[in-house]
Amino acid sequence: MDYTKEQRREMERSFSAISPFEFKNKLISLAEGRKKGTRVLLDAGRGNPNWIAATPREAFFTLGQFAVQESRRVWNDNDLAGMPQREGIAARFQAYAQGNQSAPGMKLLQGIIDYGIRNKGFEADLWVYELVDGIIGDNYPFPDRMLLHVEKVVHDFVFQELCGNDPSAGSFNLFAVEGATAAMCYLFDTLAENYLLTRGDKIAIMVPIFPPYVEIPELERYRFEVVEIKASGVDEQGRHTWQYPPEEIEKLADPSIKALFLVNPSNPPSVAIQAETVQQMVNIVKERNPNLMIITDDVYSTFVDNFRSLMVDLPYNAIGVYSFSKYFGVTGWRLGIVALHEDNVFDKLLRELPEDKKKILHKRYSSMSQTPDEIPFLDRMVADSRSVAMNHTAGLSTPQQVQMAIFCAFALLDEENRYKQLTKDICHRRMNLLYEGLGLPKPNLPQDADYYTEFDLEEWSAKHYGNLFTEFLKKNYEPVDILFRLAENSSIVLLNGGGFHGPTWSIRVSLANLNDEQYTQIGQELHKTLDQYVAEWKKNTH
Repeated sequence: MDYTKEQRREMERSFSAISPFEFKNKLISLAEGRKKGTRVLLDAGRGNPNWIAATPREAFFTLGQFAVQESRRVWNDNDLAGMPQREGIAARFQAYAQGNQSAPGMKLLQGIIDYGIRNKGFEADLWVYELVDGIIGDNYPFPDRMLLHVEKVVHDFVFQELCGNDPSAGSFNLFAVEGATAAMCYLFDTLAENYLLTRGDKIAIMVPIFPPYVEIPELERYRFEVVEIKASGVDEQGRHTWQYPPEEIEKLADPSIKALFLVNPSNPPSVAIQAETVQQMVNIVKERNPNLMIITDDVYSTFVDNFRSLMVDLPYNAIGVYSFSKYFGVTGWRLGIVALHEDNVFDKLLRELPEDKKKILHKRYSSMSQTPDEIPFLDRMVADSRSVAMNHTAGLSTPQQVQMAIFCAFALLDEENRYKQLTKDICHRRMNLLYEGLGLPKPNLPQDADYYTEFDLEEWSAKHYGNLFTEFLKKNYEPVDILFRLAENSSIVLLNGGGFHGPTWSIRVSLANLNDEQYTQIGQELHKTLDQYVAEWKKNTH
């Protein structure tokens, strides 16, 4: 359909209120409809990586073969087999491994078994049995929060990758969940069910951010009052640093702000919070807002050198969320964890609830325990994930937990960080190629993950052509116009940065899900589109 200029602006304006991920579907449809000849659709709108961690998957499937053999050893009747038995299973695995050294992933699998026995002090039969029974998936998850040995291995991974092996972080209890998205849903639900956040409460959100963190608080059930902490920092040349100025962080000193939600490194700027800002946050929380509940989503942590989660510096206040999807290429597996320090503000606030609220919650959780008032926040979260009444069947499926443990042990055993460096190199290389195609210098951003990049059209226009050109853009076009042009003319799909509560005229490019050379192409096509705006401006002003 051909639009007049005003109709097109009205159509583009209508997309400003919907989620950027829903908007993306419109752009994909448009890009596919305008494809010419052999032109390929380049969808850099979603953060699904185009790499996978192969060796841990090989170890998983080889373990599966041993597990089925163990099941048939107990009871073998054509298509029917029994349940694995624990006694002597470690010795049987060693014999199996010796006879199948060429099996894919066997070396890693043996290393994982040894890691549990030698590094963690696991009793051999218990450790191997948990993995075998878990991968078979013939029992409900028990404990429901997380399998015993698996939790300890995953804790080591969290301690290494999110906490920098800093012993001051202490110990965390983990809840295995169906990815970070499930963690978000469970967290909002349990905070609300337990009166830690009630309808209309004030919360803070560090933006730009993954849109659901802003969209969920707007739902009728919550209707939270949102204070945005904006990454509006700029350098001496006026370019975005995507850091948070002190005056933005100062907003957290308001004791009426009950919770803070953040993604660190950020999405889409893909930059970790600098140490000075973290120290300011620590001072504010400890001195002026000690009951602040912090939810930190650290999914991109492995792509930043020497990453340090707020879980280390504010362990009492912060609950951590981590998804395995990006680092290991497992978005389809739905693997994530929630991590909460053994001593935490969430449990403290539960103890301090008014008696009428405690009475309601006593009844809510009474089917779980003879002392329901003593159930900690994280265990309430587990129960709430299954509407409490089905708590006895709660928990992430055991095969998923086993795959999670294998990924974690793989990373722990990779002492030279070979795999980590490969994934970081991919992101940094693609960032360079994108900006080479754009004909612009790559932004110098310390603490950058380069998993995404956020390109601000307004910043670019002001820097290269001045305020007159910027005003021309704002007067004649909608911020999403550039996305429509790229989809129509080049079959390229990007997302609007405004949808992530970033700068209105910014666009988000995922650097994870396309081949290297395609980022050069995206940069070149983006450059052409920017030139179109300049040509239109010059035509209208000369």
